[in-house]
Amino acid sequence: MELEFEMETALLEAVLYMETEPITIEQLSKICKLDTTIIETALEKLGMQLHNENRGLELLHLNDGWMLFPKKQYWEQIRDRYAKHKEQKLSKAALETLSIIAYSQPITRAEIEAIRGVSADTMIRFLLEKKLIKEVGRKEVAGRPIQYGTTQDFLDFFGLSSIADLPKLDETEQERFDVELD
Repeated sequence: MELEFEMETALLEAVLYMETEPITIEQLSKICKLDTTIIETALEKLGMQLHNENRGLELLHLNDGWMLFPKKQYWEQIRDRYAKHKEQKLSKAALETLSIIAYSQPITRAEIEAIRGVSADTMIRFLLEKKLIKEVGRKEVAGRPIQYGTTQDFLDFFGLSSIADLPKLDETEQERFDVELD
């Protein structure tokens, strides 16, 4: 008996619709409370449905994650209205990573991860792609890790003249950004 995965596929579609950036199979598994093999099957089914039916969206695999995006033929017609709006959405994880970089720059990936407590690879790649951060050099320690800082696009995005215009942190907030690495 072949399982149809109708409900799982519909749930997956709803979750992907709400996300503003690519989301991994593992994240989808946690959100949907489904095994990763079921998520993979549902992704396959959703991709086929969107491809084969007269639908306006397609399923894209980007940066180790999945997202829904308008089909190319429709995106050309609606880009002027929605491109800027879509680009201006940042997830909480992206905003958190960006704020850490803004207040602690120059800062390395390991230092960001020490503050956040989770891997920062995906968020760093995302913010680099959006040109909100850039590589600003290498730290003078073993391995010479890349350091990141904000860009002019970051300032423009948040309507700032300079990094000095960022809101001031109180003592408790500032302590969060002061993490010692071993």
